[in-house]
Amino acid sequence: MNDWKSSLLGFKSYMMIERSLSPRTVESYLHSVWKLRNYLDIQNTIIPAEQVNVANVRGFLVWVNHEGIAATTQVKILHGIRAFYHYLWMENIVSSNVMTLIDLPVVGFRLPVTLCMVEIERMIKNIDLTSPEGQRNKAMVEILYGCGIRVSELVNLKLTDLYFKEQYIRVVGKGDKERIIPIGQVAIREITRYIKHERKMATIQKGMQNYVFLNRRGSKLTRTMAFLIVQNLAKLAGIRKPIGPHSLRHSFASHLLEGGADLISIQEMLGHASVITTEIYTHIQIQHLKDTINMYHPRCATAKNRLHYMTYDE
Repeated sequence: MNDWKSSLLGFKSYMMIERSLSPRTVESYLHSVWKLRNYLDIQNTIIPAEQVNVANVRGFLVWVNHEGIAATTQVKILHGIRAFYHYLWMENIVSSNVMTLIDLPVVGFRLPVTLCMVEIERMIKNIDLTSPEGQRNKAMVEILYGCGIRVSELVNLKLTDLYFKEQYIRVVGKGDKERIIPIGQVAIREITRYIKHERKMATIQKGMQNYVFLNRRGSKLTRTMAFLIVQNLAKLAGIRKPIGPHSLRHSFASHLLEGGADLISIQEMLGHASVITTEIYTHIQIQHLKDTINMYHPRCATAKNRLHYMTYDE
């Protein structure tokens, strides 16, 4: 009979080698499975992984809910357990996947926060180019918005990933998957200025010579610092929405879709594994249309400009 530890070791190898998931995702999935295992221990249900049934999992969900764990976190936990039992089923360790009978908790659908062009321009105009980090920050905003890369991809971007002559950059995304993204002239210009001036004057730490974006100490920029830079620029621009580097990525995708780009192309540039993830940006466009109607149509309660119609009996 297969015990939990050996099953989890096999599961870990499967996630790392066959699915090429990031170490963070692997750790999250393993933690989720151990959470189920610990619950069974608390209930004095000492059974191997392959004997877990629907009643055990449903009891676990009730317990997790009583622990006050948020619905979004519950969904993440269940994703990890689902992946584990899918692996056991593929390896013929179980004859059927118990998780196919378990529904995910309903989580409120939230659209990602995006910025309009006016807001992005305001952020850029509020960058103090006389400060030592001014040009770096401008280059960061331009590439986040111009290429739609993740903040982790930004801080790990290397000089050898820049192909400005060919007008593209190479990034390593989730699961260590590489992708090629076109880059526009504005972003190329601002990054080039940063590299030739501010970065050239920096005292770079050993091992950091190839990273594009550096902090004051000559080390690569951290995710937290990138977040604070974008957040501060949004504050200076008078933007009250919860803004971070990912907001510029969302804006990149939303504006492409608004301009007529197809979902498959946007999916490839964003590095989404499935186009279903990319489809969220169509919801943003639909919501924008709804807001426009509510704001301006004379038959809607929130319309700014009321038009008075005369009715005629026929």
